[in-house]
Parts: sequence; structure tokens; C-alpha cells
Amino acid sequence: MFKKINKELGQASRLLLVLAVVVLVAVLITFLIMKMAEKPPKPTTPTTSVPLPVYEKQLGDINFIFESAIDKGNVLKVSDIKDNQYGYSSQNNLTTGERFIQVTVGAQNKGTENTEQNAWDIENIVDSKGRNFVPDDQSTVGPWLPNPDLCGALLKPAFQPTPCTKIYEVSKVSTGLKITVVIKKDNGKKDSFLLDLIVK
Repeated sequence: MFKKINKELGQASRLLLVLAVVVLVAVLITFLIMKMAEKPPKPTTPTTSVPLPVYEKQLGDINFIFESAIDKGNVLKVSDIKDNQYGYSSQNNLTTGERFIQVTVGAQNKGTENTEQNAWDIENIVDSKGRNFVPDDQSTVGPWLPNPDLCGALLKPAFQPTPCTKIYEVSKVSTGLKITVVIKKDNGKKDSFLLDLIVK
């Protein structure tokens, strides 16, 4: 009789052990199926923000507005001379091995008082490689510029923007061109900013 009971107990414990293994396997299979059904996390892509172009900037009381940048090619033609009153009719075409770019930037007084004469200006063109191109000498390119020259002119409060135009010789390979705009501070120092150019 004891043998029969021991035999039944042994079978019951074996059955419990088999059930425990089956349940454990079932739990593992369920866990794995649930893990595989989950969506993988989206890969994180580094966010690189591209700076937007700036065509207008206020420095102190003076607001600078990009107006135009014209690629004149490698020749400034006599036929394009603005004013012949100073005897420029005998002038020859002006040529360069690269290209002439004529830039016009407007300056507007946002303050409450007149600005001083020569309190503002436009300076060098800078390309994406950091190369600087200085304005051509006024005595050389003056015939092709508006007369009178209004760069640095006294600005009255809330008047329409006053245009400043300069001509530059710029490398043909230069891209991402910007123009340096400046104001002169009371302490003799300058405050400057680079406005983006759209060259046409």
C-alpha cells in the first residue's frame, strides 16, 4: 500500500514539475512575442539648425536694409555711366579679371534725433570662406555710382531709407556673400553686422 501511495506521490510531483516547466516556457514565449511586437524606437537624428539669411538689421538707432546686389560682369561700360557732368565722356570701359558687384543698402534712422554725418556706412563684402573684398576706390568707379554719394549721410528720424551704393571687385568663385554694415559709437569704436546678399 505504501508503495502505491509513494508511486502516486512521485507521479504527482513529476506532473507538477512538468506543468511548472510548461508554464515557464509559455511565459517566456509570451514575453518574447510581446517584445517582438513592440515598435522599435525611432533613431535619433542630430538636429542641425541652418541659420536663416538676414536682410535687415538695426544697430543702435540705424536700421540697415539690403536693397540690391547686381553682378555687373567683368566690365563697367562707359554707356552705363550715371553722370557725365564731370567730363566722364572721355572715360574708358573699366575691366577686371573677376567680376564687379554693385551693392545698395538702405539706412533708416529709427531714433528721435538726427544722426551725425558719417555715423554709418557699408564696408567689405565677405564670402563663405571668410575672404574680404574692399570697395573699389571712389575715384575709379565714381562715374558708375549715383551722384550725390549718400553713404554716411545725416539721417533724419523716421525718414525713408537713404541708399548707400558701392562697387566691389569680387572673385568669381566666391559664394555666400555678405556685406558689412557699421555704425560709429560715441567712444570711437564701431558696431558691425553682416547682412546677406542676393546677387542678381
